[in-house]
Amino acid sequence: MFKKWFGKKQETPQEQAPVTTESAEEVQEAQEEAVQKKSRWSFLKLGFQKTRDSLKSIFGLRGKLDDDSIEQIEAELFTADFGPDMVYELIDGDEGLKKSWKQGKIENKEEVLDFLKNHLKGVLGSRDTSLAKAESGPTVYLVAGVNGTGKTTSIAKIANRLKNEGNSVILAAADTFRAAAVEQLTIWSQRLGIEIVTGKPQADPASVAYKGVERALEVGADCLIVDTAGRLHTDKNLMRELLKIRNVITKKIPEAPHEALLVLDSTNGQNAIQQAEAFKKEIDITGIVLTKLDGTAKGGVVFAIHQRLDIPVKLVGVGEQIENLATFDPDKFVDALFEGEESDD
Repeated sequence: MFKKWFGKKQETPQEQAPVTTESAEEVQEAQEEAVQKKSRWSFLKLGFQKTRDSLKSIFGLRGKLDDDSIEQIEAELFTADFGPDMVYELIDGDEGLKKSWKQGKIENKEEVLDFLKNHLKGVLGSRDTSLAKAESGPTVYLVAGVNGTGKTTSIAKIANRLKNEGNSVILAAADTFRAAAVEQLTIWSQRLGIEIVTGKPQADPASVAYKGVERALEVGADCLIVDTAGRLHTDKNLMRELLKIRNVITKKIPEAPHEALLVLDSTNGQNAIQQAEAFKKEIDITGIVLTKLDGTAKGGVVFAIHQRLDIPVKLVGVGEQIENLATFDPDKFVDALFEGEESDD
């Protein structure tokens, strides 16, 4: 599988044509990048063992498809956190398993796995998962999320990613009500060699966001990432503060923020979706950053998010290292979800 994703197998030294020093360096960089990408999705495949355990009966289906086996498949999709809306579409929808079976499009249980994979890839592939980029001036990324979701670390990963792509990046530490958050983000900025804008303890978060925008405009930065308080989605006052931050940014750059990213902990399952629904009411969330997919998450939550929120998952955390942040790729995700370690080739 990974050969298909990341290119053909490298030729042996005897087979390779002579290259210049410059082209050899480019080849080495490409090889290193391929290894990193493979490592990211290998983490993800290992992390999805819990999902595969929930779906293990589907993998072992044999013989003719019938009502009982469809009910069994439906139950296991629920267990894997796909959510009621997604399960309904997969089983009872116009192009779902039941109708496809009754119409003779699928007859055998062995066909179910490919049916589910193809359907899910089509569902997830319907939305753009790339990060927005401003036509001119700094691209502003507003990042929100409940404490404990991995928000601050995700911001560092995004900043590292943008910097490695050749962008100048500034961070704005607007999570001023939690001193540890500012300290943590400051440490990350020092490690990454990225400028950070901070305020006094307990300062108005919107004022720090405003200072961040001013600084980004002053130095001509390519990107500004604004960290917001890890607020409880049930606290209306804190949610209004988040809206205030957004409005302050818009006053300086009318089309900003260009992305409002919500960080969700994938291990929280359906509770993560409830958090997202609350945030969506206050600000226009444009994308999801899903963390901890390499751990104990049930991968079906991605489809539940897609179905309930109408918001694309744009980035996924697939490991603890700073480089373990991947652009969400529907095909790779579904393959990682349904296939085990033995499928690496």
